[in-house]
Amino acid sequence: MPGQARDLRSFLTVAGARLAAAHRPWPRFTVDLAGWRRLAEALAGTETWALLDLWGEPEQVHAALLDEAANAVAVVSLACPDRHFPALSGARPAAVRLERAMRDLFALEADGAADKRAWLDHGKWPVGGEHAKAPYEYLPVEGEGLHVIPVGPVHAGIIEPGYFRFAASGETVVRLEERLGYVHKGIEGLMAGRPIAEAAKLAARVSGDSAVAHSLAFARAVEAALGTEAPARAHYLRALMAELERVANHLGDFGAICNDVSFPLIHAHCGAWRERVLRAADAAFGHRLMMDRVVPGGVARDIDPAAAPGIRALVLDLRHEVPRLASVYEEKASIQDRTVATGVVSPALVRRFAAGGFVGRGAGRAFDARRNAPYPPYDKLAFDVPVLAEGDVDARAWIRLREIEQSLGLIGQVLDALPEGPIALSLPAAAGEGAALVEGFRGEVFAWVRLDAEGRVARARPRDPSWLQWPLLEAAVRDNIVADFPVCNKSFNCSYSGHDL
Repeated sequence: MPGQARDLRSFLTVAGARLAAAHRPWPRFTVDLAGWRRLAEALAGTETWALLDLWGEPEQVHAALLDEAANAVAVVSLACPDRHFPALSGARPAAVRLERAMRDLFALEADGAADKRAWLDHGKWPVGGEHAKAPYEYLPVEGEGLHVIPVGPVHAGIIEPGYFRFAASGETVVRLEERLGYVHKGIEGLMAGRPIAEAAKLAARVSGDSAVAHSLAFARAVEAALGTEAPARAHYLRALMAELERVANHLGDFGAICNDVSFPLIHAHCGAWRERVLRAADAAFGHRLMMDRVVPGGVARDIDPAAAPGIRALVLDLRHEVPRLASVYEEKASIQDRTVATGVVSPALVRRFAAGGFVGRGAGRAFDARRNAPYPPYDKLAFDVPVLAEGDVDARAWIRLREIEQSLGLIGQVLDALPEGPIALSLPAAAGEGAALVEGFRGEVFAWVRLDAEGRVARARPRDPSWLQWPLLEAAVRDNIVADFPVCNKSFNCSYSGHDL
């Protein structure tokens, strides 16, 4: 099969792809219908090409692909004047929901798609396809004595809406089917036609717990499109914010995992430490979530010099506290009984979906955008990428703990090496296309942008890691008891808002 023995970019050249102009830092290729079909066939025949994203715009579809063997990224585009294109979901299961979303948003029809039900459109949009107006048909489940447990979309406590439909035999989950889209905000449509500064604010609000990661991905995509680079000091300040965000979220998640197996002591301690991180972020950058602090061209605010000693003290304290939390977690049989061998997702399935973050690294996939697709200043910093193979709740908890330790080291390196100089530069008003891949606390965030001649955002696409992780939760829960769903779900902690856009 063409492309099996070649790297991705060589395959695209042989397949007749044409290089599109002014797309940075990775190339964008355009293909005809035959070329797109050959791409789908080649994807079915290789495991080393990961589908980073699949998205549409009126009369055009794009796929971002990662050649994991070469650590090379390429975007492939197909014009769809008749709004039809060959489906990729037969080769990459992560494309299933992406194809369904494109159909809802742009009426783009994936011919041969594995699933043609609506996804984001719940039949309430004033303009929508007939497929969304029809009653939603859930996947069938057969067997004696099965019963259905509907959960959501409104949940107890403070949680975003999502619907979970369990088919169970007694207490054992036979199938979980998710239905999301309840917090669709129209981010892509709102970005179109906006000045860069306004679109950047929308990027920061794709998922509030990943405000820095999404802002950084959008900023780097814009900078790539314009052929510019932020000042060196801005790169280090961005990394400082990103690692503070990572530590805060990992602490919160680790505590919540313990809470869901009825051990609230660790949850309480983690909540207190997370609060210290958020207060340190506020003291340093004037916002607990550091929202709107990373902007195209650099950063909007320098670190308050008086806050640096507090961050160093926090790092020192957490270096002592994290091993203690880990020791309590590991020594409590009641915790281990609920987390070890619970919610297992196989390494093979993780590779098929190209899931990243603690979901991927907890099941043997060692991809980290900071290392595999390095960007400043991580190309000058030393850190390890922890990886485990078990793929269970326990592995995902340990990855979080190990990543906190690595982030603490990175924070110290950033503060030690923080260069002097400007924190931002003015961006030219020019056309261009750019993409970026940055590592958020959940995994890699992908962003793509096209700017018009006035430097406004013509089209933009933010992709949260949750798109590639939500489907794996369905697999992880299977054959577990219903009572273990909360801890399985928390160990994934996928974003509803980031997914629903």
